Amino acid sequence: MTTPTDAIAARRKLTNKLIAAKDAARLRPFFDPRMTLIAGDGSLLLGAEDVLAAFASQFADKGFVAYVRTTEQIDLDAEGNRAAERGRWVGSWKDAAEQSGTYLATWKKVTGQWVIENELYVTLA
Repeated sequence: MTTPTDAIAARRKLTNKLIAAKDAARLRPFFDPRMTLIAGDGSLLLGAEDVLAAFASQFADKGFVAYVRTTEQIDLDAEGNRAAERGRWVGSWKDAAEQSGTYLATWKKVTGQWVIENELYVTLA
């Protein structure tokens, strides 16, 4: 049986692949409909639709390559239904400097599947 931490780590890796493939629509099942995201520039995105629209906009940029999030730690609540993921992120473009920093994500289990409830990205470089 897959542990919750392994399941979350696997879902994170899959989102990295979908972002590299520039497939915003296939990211939908990974997000809670009411999710919030604070981007590396401090902007706030409310709801999965806003997050998906932001991804689609970036994917339309010919210079965009990918965002890669690398999990460093996953902590679970006592019931095993919520988790905090912490790690490093890197954004790359063909025609611009790479950006990177730290991220924190809140995951929750909904009908047996882990979805992202919140994400915070801090740009450090």
